Amino acid sequence: MASDLLTNWEKKSKERQKLYGQFLKKADKNKVLKQLPDLHEEAFERVDCLQCANCCKNYSPRFKTPDVKRIAKHLKLKESVFIETYLKVDDDGDFVTNTHPCPFLGSDNYCSIYDQRPSDCERFPYTDEDVILKRQPLTLKNTSFCPITYYVVEKLIESEKRGG
Repeated sequence: MASDLLTNWEKKSKERQKLYGQFLKKADKNKVLKQLPDLHEEAFERVDCLQCANCCKNYSPRFKTPDVKRIAKHLKLKESVFIETYLKVDDDGDFVTNTHPCPFLGSDNYCSIYDQRPSDCERFPYTDEDVILKRQPLTLKNTSFCPITYYVVEKLIESEKRGG
């Protein structure tokens, strides 16, 4: 069943965006939050991020001030040089990478700054936190390119249908 769920997930996600939006709007927060830890773990057991890396290939995390300080120090760069070399300011006023894929993503899909990565990267795809309901537009976008987010949302909908 689970492997079937992930077959052609990109196509299915695209077709079900409206359903996801409706579900997220009316979802019972407590029920959802109770299910997230297990579903998050289950999804990560089924999906190998190193085979995917869609997040790193197509999107950028926000680099908050602590991230910039920590990563610049790790790379032995002045913060200003780090920013100038790797980042730009997006429409929301946040620092994001200035290229896609992420400049720290290797051809093997490993991150060269993994231990120092931005907190957005560390927390992504937010499938074990209330962000999944609090930031619904973000969750919808994530279902379109992250098989883990897609899997968790599908399982939540399935559970609701079963009355769980």
